[in-house]
Amino acid sequence: MTDAAHRAPERPGTGPNAPMSAENPWPLRVVSKKIGDWIARLGEVWTEGQITEINRRGRTVYLTLRDPSAEVSMRVVDFTGAAAAADPPLRDGAQVVVRAQAQWWDKNGSLSLHLREIRQVGLGELLARLERLKRLLAAEGLFAAERKKPLPFLPYRIGLITGRASDAMRDVLKNARARLPSADFDVREVAVQGPRAVTEVCAALAELDADPDVEVIVIARGGGSMEDLLPFSDETLCRAVASTTTPVVSAIGHEPDTPLLDYVADWRASTPTEAGKKVVPDLAEEQRGLNISRTRLRQALHALLTREEDGLAAMRARPVLARPRTMLESRAEAVEHLVHRMRARVDSRLERSVDDLEHLRARLRSLSPQSTLDRGYAIVADAGTGAVLRDAADAGEGISVRLAAGSLRATVTEKEEGP
Repeated sequence: MTDAAHRAPERPGTGPNAPMSAENPWPLRVVSKKIGDWIARLGEVWTEGQITEINRRGRTVYLTLRDPSAEVSMRVVDFTGAAAAADPPLRDGAQVVVRAQAQWWDKNGSLSLHLREIRQVGLGELLARLERLKRLLAAEGLFAAERKKPLPFLPYRIGLITGRASDAMRDVLKNARARLPSADFDVREVAVQGPRAVTEVCAALAELDADPDVEVIVIARGGGSMEDLLPFSDETLCRAVASTTTPVVSAIGHEPDTPLLDYVADWRASTPTEAGKKVVPDLAEEQRGLNISRTRLRQALHALLTREEDGLAAMRARPVLARPRTMLESRAEAVEHLVHRMRARVDSRLERSVDDLEHLRARLRSLSPQSTLDRGYAIVADAGTGAVLRDAADAGEGISVRLAAGSLRATVTEKEEGP
């Protein structure tokens, strides 16, 4: 019998080409077929991911391929034997590039990739990719020193992202609390290798960065192979660290190959042990420093007080303070001498002024009309007008004669004109 014989008869007005509505829905088989038709148009694709699971059932190999930077995974089915023939043999965690055809399974509505070709990403290719990513991030300024945030001197709380029950976690906590017993940690245990590492570390980083009490975040892991440390060179993780507002310390204990996280982080510790020592101050060392500073301050204050006391003693020993009246006495003598000189000069000036006045008085007296009268002269004036007569012709009948003592009135009886 053909498939058409088994297919249920279509109702009138239904089918894949009929208008779709709540009253006329498509059958589920039609929807599934249309999805399969759309997926078939994609054709073969090249994609990359990390193997998280390998199952072999006879000659068929089932792989689970995961994007290491996101919560995305897909099933890959190999009917060709390409996976079994891979050299070296495939293993969990291997980074691979596959060529596959997307297939939609109508019966259970699942999507998978049918493998056509698979290539393992070699160490050389990984290093080349990391170098290209390193140049890209450096060109964007993610490694620039000016964007590095300073670490707090005494953080209120420290965020720690590390492996579950790992030696790295114990090293950070042990060394930090040995230096500062009161150190407070918010520990997030995550996968630090494998396909889930990037997403779990990024999620923990976002949670700690959003906590205002967390003042510094440490991402710690012990040593490992180049492949094990690939999550700490992932672009998604590097950009997440660069975008945080909280300072981040990278403590990946692997010296030969430096993960890109070391370049993006605000501070790099060569080991988790060093990170534990860096994020908190040494309480004993700080106490020693305080004791030294306190001693130096006490010595400096003592020296200052001694110097000031010596200065006050020297000032008190000076004559002006030992016998204050000495300065007044010496100044009193000087003032008395100046007063004596001033009086002498004033007396001398007065004597000269008195002599000048007497001299002027004598001159005035000698030039005054009274002195002329005292010598026997008289002043004759017209009795009517009072005008002083200088010529006999000007005299009237009556005249007034002023003598040195008293005056006379006379009548002119005769005039004699002079030469």
